[in-house]
Formats: sequence, C-alpha cells, structure tokens
Amino acid sequence: RALWNYLMVLFWKISGSHTLLTMQKNFSDVMPVLARHDGEWAGEYIYFSPQGEILDRHNSHLICRITGREEHPYYQQNTYTWNDGRTEQFELHATCKEARIWFDTDRIKGSCWEIDAKTLMLNWIRKDIPNSYCYEMIQINETNDARSRVWHWFENDVLIKRICINETKVII
Repeated sequence: RALWNYLMVLFWKISGSHTLLTMQKNFSDVMPVLARHDGEWAGEYIYFSPQGEILDRHNSHLICRITGREEHPYYQQNTYTWNDGRTEQFELHATCKEARIWFDTDRIKGSCWEIDAKTLMLNWIRKDIPNSYCYEMIQINETNDARSRVWHWFENDVLIKRICINETKVII
C-alpha cells in the first residue's frame, strides 16, 4: 500500500493533475499529516516579542476540514476571543497542487506542506501588512488530539514577534 501511495503521488506530481484530490480519501493519501488535523481545535495564542516578553494572548477555536471538493479541498475557520470581549473571525479556503495546499484570500497568500510524519510547515504573507511574512511549524501528536504551533513573524526581514499556540482537538 505504501508503494502504491508513493507511485500515485509521484504520478500526480509529474502529471500536474489534481484529479486525485477530488475525494477526501485521496487527499488523505497525498497529505496524510494535514488530514490528521481535520476537526475542531481549541487553544490559546501567546504573542512574544523577540526578547521573550508577552505582547498579547487570546483563546482560539479553529475548524479545519478536508472538504472533498475539487476546487477547495481544504477549509479553515479561525475564531479568536480576548478576555476583554473582543473577537475576530475569518475563513481560509485552499487549493492543492504539488503535495501542498495554497491559500490566496483577502487576508493571506501562502502555502502549507508536510516535512515528516508529525510536522507541517507554512509560509505566508499578510496582504494588509506590507513587507511582512510568517513561517509556521505545526506538530501533531500520535493520537491526533493535541498539537503545538510556533509562528515566526517578520516585517522588512526583521523578526518582530513569535506566536506559540497549544491546541486540543474538541470535535472530530
């Protein structure tokens, strides 16, 4: 089975075809680590200065879905809540090509790929913050019910903050 999956992914990469991604099970074959993140996640974001001082923190609720749709096989909704009552919510839709998902929304442009059996890497730019970019690393545990994420946020090629996120899967 592993050889079959490898050959199918190789064919997909060579042909440039995204037909394999039209069904949820096929997406899981192409990006198995990302597929393990399917579900709803609750956690906390903590923002740090480059010197390690806490700048901000808020609770989070993320919905991550493998949709099975050819046009956007990945969907994510982020809801952030601060202790003072502020909230923020936005949605991300992604396409898939070359064993990566690609975001291009009003808010961000970037991609996500797998680097090993537990780790996703992302890079993106914020369209509303000129000269900014971010790298994120996400590790999911073996039982797929907890994950840790770290962002490195740059403006004008200077690190301006790190964001540490711990989340627990609340709904599969």
